[in-house]
Amino acid sequence: MAPLLGAGDPQDELPSGSVDEYVDALKSSPRLGSQVVYHRILSGREPEFAQPVRPWPRAVENLLAARSIPALYAHQVHATDLIRAGRHVVVATPTASGKTLVYNLPVLERFLHDPDARALYMFPLKALAQDQLKAFNELTSSWPESARPRAAIYDGDVSDYARRKIRENPPHALLTNPEMLHLALLPYHEKWSTFLAGLSFVVVDEVHTYRGVMGSHMAQVFRRLNRVAARFGASPTFIFCSATVANPGELAQSLTGHDVATITESGAPQGKRHFVFLDPLEGAAHAAIMLLKSALARNLRTIVYCQSRKLTELVSLWAQDKAGPYKDRISAYRAGFLPEERREIEARMTSGELLAVISTSALELGIDIGALDLCILVGYPGTIMSTLQRGGRVGRSLKESAVVLVAQEDALDQYFMRHPEDFFERPPESAVLNPYNEVLLARHLDCAAAELPLTEGEPWLQVPEVRQVAAAMEAEGRLLRSKEGDRILSRRKQPHREVDLRGAGASYRIEALPDGKSVGLVDEHRAFRETHKGAVYLHRGKTYLVKELDLGARTVTVTPARVDYYTRVRGSKNTEILEVYDYGKVWGTRIFRGKLRVTEFVTGYEKRKVKGGTLMTIVPLDLPPMVFETEGVWIEIPTSVQRLAEDQFYHFMGGIHALEHAMIGILPLIVMTDRNDLGGISTPMHPQVGLPAVFVYDAAPGGVGLTRLAFAKAEELMERTLDVVASCPCDLGCPSCVHSPKCGSGNRPIDKAAALFLLGALQDAPPPEIGPQYLPQLPDQKEETSIDGVAVTADIPKAQLRYAVLDVETQLSAQEVGGWHKAKDMRVSCCVVYYSDTDEYVAYREDELPAMFDRLQELDLIIGFNILRFDYAVLGPYAGGLDLHSLPTLDMLQEVRRRLGYRLSLDALGAATLDAQKTADGLQALAWWKEGRLDEIIEYCTKDVELTRDLYLHGREHGYLLFTNKAKQTVRLPVEW
Repeated sequence: MAPLLGAGDPQDELPSGSVDEYVDALKSSPRLGSQVVYHRILSGREPEFAQPVRPWPRAVENLLAARSIPALYAHQVHATDLIRAGRHVVVATPTASGKTLVYNLPVLERFLHDPDARALYMFPLKALAQDQLKAFNELTSSWPESARPRAAIYDGDVSDYARRKIRENPPHALLTNPEMLHLALLPYHEKWSTFLAGLSFVVVDEVHTYRGVMGSHMAQVFRRLNRVAARFGASPTFIFCSATVANPGELAQSLTGHDVATITESGAPQGKRHFVFLDPLEGAAHAAIMLLKSALARNLRTIVYCQSRKLTELVSLWAQDKAGPYKDRISAYRAGFLPEERREIEARMTSGELLAVISTSALELGIDIGALDLCILVGYPGTIMSTLQRGGRVGRSLKESAVVLVAQEDALDQYFMRHPEDFFERPPESAVLNPYNEVLLARHLDCAAAELPLTEGEPWLQVPEVRQVAAAMEAEGRLLRSKEGDRILSRRKQPHREVDLRGAGASYRIEALPDGKSVGLVDEHRAFRETHKGAVYLHRGKTYLVKELDLGARTVTVTPARVDYYTRVRGSKNTEILEVYDYGKVWGTRIFRGKLRVTEFVTGYEKRKVKGGTLMTIVPLDLPPMVFETEGVWIEIPTSVQRLAEDQFYHFMGGIHALEHAMIGILPLIVMTDRNDLGGISTPMHPQVGLPAVFVYDAAPGGVGLTRLAFAKAEELMERTLDVVASCPCDLGCPSCVHSPKCGSGNRPIDKAAALFLLGALQDAPPPEIGPQYLPQLPDQKEETSIDGVAVTADIPKAQLRYAVLDVETQLSAQEVGGWHKAKDMRVSCCVVYYSDTDEYVAYREDELPAMFDRLQELDLIIGFNILRFDYAVLGPYAGGLDLHSLPTLDMLQEVRRRLGYRLSLDALGAATLDAQKTADGLQALAWWKEGRLDEIIEYCTKDVELTRDLYLHGREHGYLLFTNKAKQTVRLPVEW
């Protein structure tokens, strides 16, 4: 058997061969054979067919006959029977099991019965929509053109003209993506009335991708879709298609709130497949290049999956450099490429022009790139589901295929290298999301209220978590109640563009100098870590240096560069426990689940040599902290265990730090995620816990449900963590057990032996006492009452509150003094104050102001409209040593602006709330001053004070004021004073 090619051995090129021969050559290779730790052959499977309960219409049977399909697989029949009966269904079967027919056949049948029926097809990637449009048109190509249902893609690549035509005459099947549903259909539902009134099916392909942050967003998008569809009398059937996950029904139900029938047994055939686990000595990327080169020499069509954009680009560069005559038949592929770049690569792969593609997870989904023979995984993808999904890209034509998992130093990679049988024996992970993530839910409630006013009786608002968030938003002024109080509206016309469905923050555009050409996008959280000033950024084999990260403009400026180093951020973080949701015991300690506030600081970045990873230097950075609230779990380290470790001279901080890393590294065995979706903090003394503690949390604002499952499976988490640390052959700790690639402190201090000791001690410790008395010290939940940052005495009854309402008129205009910022030079013509304790209005001329200042200092509250920025600025020169801003003050204008995000005039509030308006304006008062008509100024000023007082009293009594928004609706503005 010919040996496998080694890098740099072009003279040893092998002739073309089969997959079986390739695997034999790998196992017998002098260079890599000894590094193969496991080989399993998954035997093929014969198809299982079935017949539907109700026969298909003749036209549908003819479609199947035209495609030489005599019968459907059993799972296809089961699913279509349910769909035809109006049931929501999720089909979670392996790649290439015929899921496309599961949704296309019922959709086509409905069109035959009802020409007005419509279907919405949802795909997470534009390329998937292109594939499915082709499949839909091919399926119906034999029907007469006059009877053929129309299908069209509606995404960001469609021209404005074409989009308008689609809206005006919507197709029977509209193929789109989450962003277009969120941004283009739901906000403009009136323009889609024909389509939405006939909406019969919603097809959601690759639904397993809707987990974590994306899933939490989509749970709200689908609920918004149901609201809008109901507005037009439609109640569509949902059809979900998924890769193999542990909880497809639960996932689909969380996304929609519907009961969903689940189908997981596949009747599709499958070819023979090799699984090879390789633990390389010289690094995963180096081994992958050797494997790829040998596959190319055998003419095996290959896909190589890498774990990051950076590694994808590096492997592509190295592979092309060593591929000889195959150099032009290899390409990188990843998210962040421009649409035209991706489609060119897909077309070249489908046509066979490319023999190999090196990709991130962007090609994990069912994009058709032709029949493939070999899948090389550079690192464990993080989940069994993803591994099977990526491996399912090969051998689709029932040919023999192979999947080679090349281990990196990551904890999960090494876990499966030491326990390969566990990969095949354990079930797939659960896909988790949090449909009631408070941060994301608030954004979608805002969007929903802008689409259609929310009403008290609608089902969505009956959910306690939704009601709670909606009430908080109303109190903050983010949602506004109608004058009658029966409808809730958004304060903005279209808040949709501020919601990024694929992240918790906004996207940053990456622009390359000198011409400003776009070279990709990066989300806000990754922008701080990957595109800070000085970072090395890779795109399509080209290296760039980041020149500027503009947080305000959300842009990253890069310039081409050739460097021999890469960058990695450093930082620190702390956490505060805000609420405890649940608690229990695991081994000999207590475990908690709750709400946390995490503050992360990016303090600098490392420059490390590409070869060997040697640290060159550390460069400081000055970036604002990232503060967010999330969900997490934490375990205490009992004092007795800490003393045992310290008595044995273990490095205690290094031990709990290593324990934190090991827990995060192994958690993806339990929940479908990767360590980048998680964060952790270990502290030798947490002030709220009163003990050392190790925290693991969801690394997304609001939390996405990852650590909920960790709490439920705490025993398994601890056992797996102990196994990972104990079975790793290293002496001092490594990336396979206790090192983290994203540790902000550079994995210092880390003590593997201490972590192992602590785990053993926790396992042997006596069961702890549990109960409410052991809860951590939570922050005082009593809200401090403050107005514009000035503390106000909160326990004074309203009836006893001594307040004043103040307004100032001036002698000079802003124009005369050089602008509003020079208000201190405008001089006072008069000041009128209403005193609640005497129920009187007092007018003060310029020379009488000292007496006014003396009295103001005796009161509990000073009220005005723009008082902080204007009235106090004008009065400042007269106040002597008194700092007016130290007085307890309510500025009603600033309170309105804080809640609404924009200003309203006193006149507008008075007209809507009290049907009262100002009697004059500031310009008229200035004219009166020049004419010496001070009495008229005082009368006008008194009326303004009266109007301000009455608005204050109305808000105090009713909890809201009224105003007319841009849509000419009179709505309530909630106030708290």
